[in-house]
Amino acid sequence: MVDVSGVRRAINIGLLEDEDLAPGDWVLIHVGFALSKIDEVEAAAALDFLKSIGEPYEDEIAALRESTIEQG
Repeated sequence: MVDVSGVRRAINIGLLEDEDLAPGDWVLIHVGFALSKIDEVEAAAALDFLKSIGEPYEDEIAALRESTIEQG
């Protein structure tokens, strides 16, 4: 499970099977897949960039919040 700007989602970590992942780690994700493990500084820079693009970022987060994926 990951938290993307307050939205919790299950992601596939299969591409990082050789990484030592633990709760609290930062990962770069795209379309539901963890692509790489990153540090907190890199994560903050990525989030700052996304927030800087403004409306497209806000629209994406709104769409993410509206799409509910049930885990069961």
